[in-house]
Amino acid sequence: MKRAIVLIGLMGLAACQSSGPISIPGITRGPSSAEEALEAYYKTLPDDFYPRAPAGLPLPPADQPITRVLVASCMDEENSAAPAMDVIAKEDADLFLMIGDNVYGDRDGKNYVNNQADLDELRESFGDLAARAEFQAVRAAHPMMVAWDDHDMGANDGGKDFPFRRLAERIHERFWGLEKQDVGAWPGTYYARTFGPEGQRTQVIMLDTRFFRTALTPTDEWGVKGKERYIPSADPRQDMLGTDQWTWLENQLQQPADLRLILSSIQVLPTDAHGWEDWSRLPMEQERLYRLINETEANGVVFVSGDRHTAFLYRKEGVLSYPAYELTASSINVAFSETTEEMDSAQIGAGYPPENFGAIDIDWATGTAALSIKANDGATVRETSVKFK
Repeated sequence: MKRAIVLIGLMGLAACQSSGPISIPGITRGPSSAEEALEAYYKTLPDDFYPRAPAGLPLPPADQPITRVLVASCMDEENSAAPAMDVIAKEDADLFLMIGDNVYGDRDGKNYVNNQADLDELRESFGDLAARAEFQAVRAAHPMMVAWDDHDMGANDGGKDFPFRRLAERIHERFWGLEKQDVGAWPGTYYARTFGPEGQRTQVIMLDTRFFRTALTPTDEWGVKGKERYIPSADPRQDMLGTDQWTWLENQLQQPADLRLILSSIQVLPTDAHGWEDWSRLPMEQERLYRLINETEANGVVFVSGDRHTAFLYRKEGVLSYPAYELTASSINVAFSETTEEMDSAQIGAGYPPENFGAIDIDWATGTAALSIKANDGATVRETSVKFK
């Protein structure tokens, strides 16, 4: 009750924009926004306010080459079964990437909820995930890197306008044990790591496509194929990554690497097959990403994404100085259908909607990487090969 009263007071102060001093810890003037008022409150929250994942394995040493990476997204912690996670825990891999919608923290059962300032539903969801045996097995089996998406930020299709994003970021970073690493020192959840010696270096770049993203443009024909929910924005102020993250990404792309996995929670390459969230809904930002990769002469880029509740493989010419590939792995246990007719101009074969995960097998001798979609029993159902050297 006391916490609720404090929150109501903070929101009221932010709305009133009081010109005199106020007694919020860390602020001696009127807050300039509700987000600033809440930020002062969030700094007072105790450590046990935050759920924590079971202890995980350390990442591979920086000089150790990696040859197998698993990737997955969309894990509903309330669903009774997640056989893909059982299989992932038993697979051989150097690294497991969990790349968004790692929980459904804006949903109670099948009903969406509006998260309030304490993000009770989001914190409960992370607590439920931590308690699941198959998740504990994965944490014990594989070193992990993580990205977030809308449902583990706490707002369906949310972006920078989500008023509680700063607490959501804290919850994410504390759950995954990132708060004392570099990513914990800046706004947003993006970070990168590189593994392997010269000639065998894999750079893994985890983007944050939520914290800074400007609003999407709602469709003018709801549910129409190719325009289901959003249409491309014409707003010149559109932004996907925010100024600081764009600068950081430019620096990362100038680091030496032989293979670069750029993890985006939403799809990068598709442009013409659907009207859901992806980079083509902010087309100037999509072009900016391609231009940045080309200008930095970053070699060996492969995009990896989730979000779509269907797995896909893509190959696209003309956007980079070499063919661009993307592996979309989705979902772990939130499948909506058995088949799909979706076919983007860059798509390789049919999509795979049943439960799935992805694998990237790196052959350093030939300079190739096999991008695979795995059924929830581990069987390979789609595959393509990338020549990155």
